[in-house]
Amino acid sequence: MKLIAGLGNPGDKYDLTRHNVGWHAIDELARLLDTRVYINRSGGLTGNAFYEGEKLLLVKPLTFMNLSGECLAPLAAYYKIAPEDVLVICDDVNLPLGQLRIRKGGSAGGHNGLKNIIERLGSDQFPRIRIGVGLQPEGMDLVDFVLKHLSPAEQKAAGEAEERAARAALLAVKNGLGAAMNSYNQRIKPDGEKL
Repeated sequence: MKLIAGLGNPGDKYDLTRHNVGWHAIDELARLLDTRVYINRSGGLTGNAFYEGEKLLLVKPLTFMNLSGECLAPLAAYYKIAPEDVLVICDDVNLPLGQLRIRKGGSAGGHNGLKNIIERLGSDQFPRIRIGVGLQPEGMDLVDFVLKHLSPAEQKAAGEAEERAARAALLAVKNGLGAAMNSYNQRIKPDGEKL
């Protein structure tokens, strides 16, 4: 079994913020897999699916971003899922809006949700798909930036990136993370044009 989690914050006021692109990627993944993510387990909304012979547990933590590991670690332990089979989708303020960065593991890079997952799993060797939400404006507080609602144009770009993130997750399940990295780790200039 593989666990695929999209990070975000519960509640309507956070729905269209930069911090919730991971949640929306899970919604897109559930749509592609014709399933629902609605069962509350261990502080998260979960759903089950099968893809290419692999059982998937889709998760949207309800523990708020900074405590994402409080949801994911118990689920991984209960289902005996190794860290390398926990795929996390989250926002990244160091990437232009819409750019994906897929990695096999590594540091939290300043992301508090990833930091908590690393602490609770006891490992930083879990794959992650980071969705660029735009570069933090100079002088703007980071919390204010990630919790700011996306404009309609930004919502469109974020939605396209969320769909690509969901498809990248499926490709990783089918052909391995390397295939997803080769197909989806494309650089985008700040104006949205691919390099």
